[in-house]
Amino acid sequence: FRRVLFRSGKIRFNFRHFPMTRIHQRSLKAGEAAVATAQEGKFWEMHNILFANRRNLGTTSLKLHSKEAGVKSKKFLDDLVNATFGWQVQGDLKEGIERGVKDVPTFFVNGTRVSKPTYEELSKAIDQALKQSKKKTTTKAPVKQRA
Repeated sequence: FRRVLFRSGKIRFNFRHFPMTRIHQRSLKAGEAAVATAQEGKFWEMHNILFANRRNLGTTSLKLHSKEAGVKSKKFLDDLVNATFGWQVQGDLKEGIERGVKDVPTFFVNGTRVSKPTYEELSKAIDQALKQSKKKTTTKAPVKQRA
C-alpha cells in the first residue's frame, strides 16, 4: 500500500509492502529482496523488475533480478536467505492489516484511505490535501520575534 503525506505544500510518497501470500507464496521474499536492493538505492528498479517477472520469484531468480537492477552487494543472497530485512516487510504488513488494507494497490492520503484507487480519485484526494495544507500554512498566527 502507499501513503501520500503533505506538509507545507510538499508531497511525501511512502511505499509499504503488503505481500499477499495467499495469492503468491513468494511475495514475502520478493518484498525482502526489494528492501535489500533499496540499501543501494535501487528499490524502484527492482520493484519494476519484480512485477515484470512476478511468476519467477525463487531465491535464485531474485538474486539474478537484483543484478539486473544494478545491485553490487555480495551480501544480497545471504541477506535474502537469512531474512535480514524480513522485519521491515512484516512491519509493513502488520501496519496494513491494522489500517484495514485488504487489496493492493491501496492508497492513503494524509492518513485517509482513498476509496477507489483510480487516477481520478487519487488526484482528487491529493488536490484536497494540498488545499488543506495551504489553508493551514496561511492561517497560522505570526511568530513573535524576541527583542
